[in-house]
Amino acid sequence: MQLILLERVEGLGNVGDEVTVRPGYGRNYLIPQGKATLATEANRKLFERRKAQLLAKQQQELEQAQGVAERLAALELSLYRATSDGKHLYGSVSTAELADLVNAQGFNIARRNILIDEPIKTVGEHSFRIRLHPDVTATLSVKVESENH
Repeated sequence: MQLILLERVEGLGNVGDEVTVRPGYGRNYLIPQGKATLATEANRKLFERRKAQLLAKQQQELEQAQGVAERLAALELSLYRATSDGKHLYGSVSTAELADLVNAQGFNIARRNILIDEPIKTVGEHSFRIRLHPDVTATLSVKVESENH
């Protein structure tokens, strides 16, 4: 299936790129989400007229995400959890808990945008990333402390 991308899609392409994707991905995700349109001659002409507007919108979203990333970098997060021996947590810290912790500071971060390289299962300082835009990722750290110390 040939599509014209209307916005940057990570791992696929940038605004205006013509890409070939599997029919289900295009029909069920890219087109309904407004991320792409069918690559017909009429749509190509329409895209050329809207190209400047779409590129300006993408640049505005990028700048907005960079501003949020700067504000996020200034956060100091800490979390108290029950531990077995003062060092190892019962369970691990989830992306949902991290999202709630960040959102309590006045942000609106979805759980699916939080990236953890390895499970947080011990007391101490751990870093994680938040994907704000396909080109912008903020790195934060959370200090996990024992409840029973």
